Amino acid sequence: MKTILLIEDDAVVRENTAELLEIAHYNVLTAANGKMGVSKAKQYVPDIIICDIMMPELNGYGVLQVLSKDELTNKIPFIFLSAKTESKDIRKGMNLGADDYITKPFDESELYTAIESRLAKAAILKETAEITPKNTSSETLKTIDELKKYIAELIDVFTYKAGEIIYHKGDNSNFVFLIKNGFVKTYKIDSQGKELITALHKKDDFFGFTSLKQNVPYTEYAATIENTKVYKISKRDLKNILQKNHEITIEMIDYLSDNVSEIKSHLIEMAYSSVRKKTATTILQFTEKIQKTGNEDIKISRSDLASIAGIATETFIRTLSDFKKEGLIDIDGRNIKILNIEKLKKVN
Repeated sequence: MKTILLIEDDAVVRENTAELLEIAHYNVLTAANGKMGVSKAKQYVPDIIICDIMMPELNGYGVLQVLSKDELTNKIPFIFLSAKTESKDIRKGMNLGADDYITKPFDESELYTAIESRLAKAAILKETAEITPKNTSSETLKTIDELKKYIAELIDVFTYKAGEIIYHKGDNSNFVFLIKNGFVKTYKIDSQGKELITALHKKDDFFGFTSLKQNVPYTEYAATIENTKVYKISKRDLKNILQKNHEITIEMIDYLSDNVSEIKSHLIEMAYSSVRKKTATTILQFTEKIQKTGNEDIKISRSDLASIAGIATETFIRTLSDFKKEGLIDIDGRNIKILNIEKLKKVN
């Protein structure tokens, strides 16, 4: 019989939910606040934890943060059960490392399904680790491509709609992301509220890297440009893989170095090139980044393109109009099509 720890300060909700779980043949432990929940989690090490967010003593976010730092409890599946339904609350919970998020009031079948799926996943991961303990060793994972395949096989996929923020500046950086498909921009916002895109990320790109030794917050924002699916690998798991696999560590250093070199080149371009050159380079860069040919339309907002170029949106739009008159590009609503890629490359 699997043991569930239910942390909920509302006595009625706690008792009713515990009864539902007992009917479903689970052994249920309960705690009336976050502090008691942490204590019971460390004492009994349950198979799964269901936790409210708004509680006295220690809220649900705090419970998850405390338990995620303890080797005894950091692998326990964790589900938030809360009346907080705004997307920012859900995103915050998932960014902290929660496995699922159920909003009150909930259907009992929804609760059962969430528990069963998380227990099943935990069991599969445990079996995989026991049967193939070398999965994360240098004997089997030698390249970044093999690491990506490993992530795709074992890590959950998260779906984001176009324009949705994946993480905010200041959020806890518990994850590194790998794009399954879609397109993501990372950006900063200056004191005047102007957005500056720092990088573009396509399918098979990693993003969201911060210190693997310290729990520092993200220093920029990440948002989707189109509907996107990503894998979220915890920094703890990635660190374990890198520690056991020096070859991948070296490849990862090269990968990050290439990204830094690309960003430096872009900054130099922004600082010293003319407006026309910046505009042409941005169109070419975006086309190359998303691996489109000159015959395909570029679908991205003018403000995003201007942000990449480092110029005002109005100036960017005027330059696009000049390019259209010169026969370099065609514009149809929000879409841009390159008509003469060789001439566009020679713009100064």
